[in-house]
Amino acid sequence: MASRGIQGTLMPFLYPCAGRWGRGFLGCQRMGTLVDQSVGDTHPTPDGLSDHDVLKTLLPSTHFNPSPDDYALTPFTDRCTLTLHSGSGGHGCISFLREKYISDGPANGGDGGSGGNVFIQAVRGETSLHKLARRGILKAGRGKSGQGKGKGGERGEDLLVQVPVGTVVREVERWDPVADEEERVKIAAGASEGEGGGGGGGGLWRRDKWTLYPGGVPGGIASMEFPSLPRIRRSQLALSQPQAPIRLDLSDAMESPILLAAGAMGGLGNPHFVSKSTPRPKFATKGDHGMRITLELELKLLADVGLVGLPNAGKSTLLRSLTRSRARVGNWEFTTLQPNIGTVVLDNNQGRPKIPRGDKSERTRFTIADIPGLVAGAHLDRGLGLGFLRHVERAGVLAFVVDLGAGDAVEAVEGLWKEVRMYEQMRSVEEKQEREEYAVTWKPISEKAAERHMVVDDGRPRKQQQQQHHNEVSTISQKPWFIVGTKADLPGAKENFERLREWLAEKGGLVGVFPVCALKGEGVDRVVDWVARSLERCS
Repeated sequence: MASRGIQGTLMPFLYPCAGRWGRGFLGCQRMGTLVDQSVGDTHPTPDGLSDHDVLKTLLPSTHFNPSPDDYALTPFTDRCTLTLHSGSGGHGCISFLREKYISDGPANGGDGGSGGNVFIQAVRGETSLHKLARRGILKAGRGKSGQGKGKGGERGEDLLVQVPVGTVVREVERWDPVADEEERVKIAAGASEGEGGGGGGGGLWRRDKWTLYPGGVPGGIASMEFPSLPRIRRSQLALSQPQAPIRLDLSDAMESPILLAAGAMGGLGNPHFVSKSTPRPKFATKGDHGMRITLELELKLLADVGLVGLPNAGKSTLLRSLTRSRARVGNWEFTTLQPNIGTVVLDNNQGRPKIPRGDKSERTRFTIADIPGLVAGAHLDRGLGLGFLRHVERAGVLAFVVDLGAGDAVEAVEGLWKEVRMYEQMRSVEEKQEREEYAVTWKPISEKAAERHMVVDDGRPRKQQQQQHHNEVSTISQKPWFIVGTKADLPGAKENFERLREWLAEKGGLVGVFPVCALKGEGVDRVVDWVARSLERCS
């Protein structure tokens, strides 16, 4: 009777304890409780449950076998378009000296402040672009207008864009009002055969360039004589910004940010236009408009190990068994819809070796990236497609995760390699198109900054750049890889694993293969030791 009083079709989903939905839900809970309490074969196995489901039911709820609601799902965005506006300059001030016994004082208006600059910096701790994707448009502060007594306006507030390490920045569109004005001046100078002064608009009133004294009569604009516009000015900081089009690969954490767009210059106060004919000018110039840049940001996660496998192969459970990650797990396909990152700590007093680096320091941890599963035909945009494979491009080691209890493991590995090769072909076509276009060379002010940050296209073919940046040389197929056979405790897993080892022996036998039961945490230590030695050889 209680269920009849509930109105609306969504109520059973929101309140499963009410009505017939609630009775089914409670019934499932009672059945699960009976199975948990049964240690032997006293109670029969419920119909429709696989051996893996029964194993998860019999095992207590742990970090490897969490309850359905024990997971953390963080917002994740790996590609977005961002529009950046540098600050416009403040207007010049029209002011005159006012003191006792001075009726008509000289002009003393201050210049407008310059606009805010736009910087970008790759920082550690950020793992997604969702904060920038939500905003979409970011603007630096506008410069303040000048004041009387020769006081200049304040600078606009700078804009700092912080992105995760591994972000690739590509310029899509740019609007530079100063460049447009320079082009207009050249056209005007050519039309007048070199006459017209430095601004190309002497004696002309332009609403977008001049500001008038507030007490003036609007009708007097036609009779006023305006001087030639001052020469076009740019901020000195514009010399340190990368020239268009911007192509940056921020693969390392940055101590200091990179200037993307310098703020516009402020307008000039009326003292700049004092002349014999106009001792008390009642006009000043307006500040320039700021630059607008549209950027495409693409995030490629930086992880030491990348997990690649079919859906429901046990990648998320393996990640939870190796790290303290709280990735969502479940016995259905596409449990993982976005990449997850976990950290393996090597110096946790359990005898795991530390990894020496090239700079003679010791690595105390390494990261693992779990990407969504790849289905057959993913290169044809089936399933979730190959878009998430970009996150294992920078991985030092690849781990192919196969389910030993479902299907032939050899066919699974061959299918994964097929999809990886198709992805490499797609990437090679895209790189060939980018290689045909050369960008200008960008040299920052400091040489150390040039060593820290890589310019993707600097006027040379990409092959020459890859020779200098060894982290980008190896493609996915050239990386060291190994195989992890999950669910090794299921029936038939041993025979499947033996066939996989025979197949690897025919291929050369130089690839590590490890059977594990991530649900129980068995065999995962060997994976950590093998990865530690591989990273030691690569460093």
